[in-house]
Amino acid sequence: MSRPVVVVVGAGPGVSGSVARRFAREGYDVGLLGREEEPLRVLATELEEVGATVGHAVVDITDAEATTAAIQRIGDHTDRIDVLHFNPSAFREKDPLELTVPELLEDVALGVGALLTVVQAARPYLSSGGRVTATGSLAADQPWHRAASLGVQKAGLRNLVHSLDATLAPDGIRAVSVTVRGTLAQHGSFTPDRVADAIWAAVHQDEGEWRTEVPYSG
Repeated sequence: MSRPVVVVVGAGPGVSGSVARRFAREGYDVGLLGREEEPLRVLATELEEVGATVGHAVVDITDAEATTAAIQRIGDHTDRIDVLHFNPSAFREKDPLELTVPELLEDVALGVGALLTVVQAARPYLSSGGRVTATGSLAADQPWHRAASLGVQKAGLRNLVHSLDATLAPDGIRAVSVTVRGTLAQHGSFTPDRVADAIWAAVHQDEGEWRTEVPYSG
């Protein structure tokens, strides 16, 4: 049996890196998609040191064609994707009177629309027991007006995850967003590693009691 595979979209430092390390420690091989070569290379080296086979691609995930091709290369190489984790969002400090429609749509394309791209690309490699996960945020319910697009992204992301789960569940594939109800920090309950632990736990929910949104409150 080949090792299970997790693909982390929006990989780099922070929660996404912690998710990749958490799954690698549990025996997963890892695919990484991110915007910059150096953080991906550093993360890949860390993962290889714990025994994971790692592939990575530098890609703008709002470029549907390039992102689809990157996912397909990983899937064709591993012949499976067991967990697809979606992490990216856009932070733009503009309130609703400053934010333009094109800016809002650009941010939503990254923080929500790209999830459609990666799930559609990964679907041929997902089988029963497969999981789609996403990093959610308290901003979906309590948006900060000075970053208005972020709340829209996180609310849309959560909504889309509900729809993805309903669509995929008949084939035994489930989707879940983990809503981080606090501010990420280097210490305490909201470190990236603690959030990654919550995402690991959400993946391993009892399917008979599956929740498509799991709050993480520390």
